[in-house]
Amino acid sequence: MKTDTSNVKSSNSTASLSTNAVFDILLEEQRRDALSYLSQKVGAVSVDELVEGIAHRNGDLTPERLEAVSTRFHHAHLPKLIDAAVVRYDPAAETIERRDAARILDPYLELASLEDGRRPRSA
Repeated sequence: MKTDTSNVKSSNSTASLSTNAVFDILLEEQRRDALSYLSQKVGAVSVDELVEGIAHRNGDLTPERLEAVSTRFHHAHLPKLIDAAVVRYDPAAETIERRDAARILDPYLELASLEDGRRPRSA
């Protein structure tokens, strides 16, 4: 018996992402870190706060590291997260917030955090 995995659907919402989209979104550690960080916040946070959180998870906070993480996030990861409709970005306010559609990624984020040797996020 073959299981249909063409779309991953949240049990508590109508949002869905293709299996390929889920893996594409979660492929990069910085995107996983961003989504995990945002899952622990209520409402929008500044992009600077998010970038600092990502940089802090993966090493020492130096001005060079913050700049590198910020540049990569703005140019590579933020557009992909926006296109997948899992975050809402306000360029005027420079804020980002997790959308309800991102909930379907939570089980995968938790598994990734265990694989990465990090403590899983609290519920």
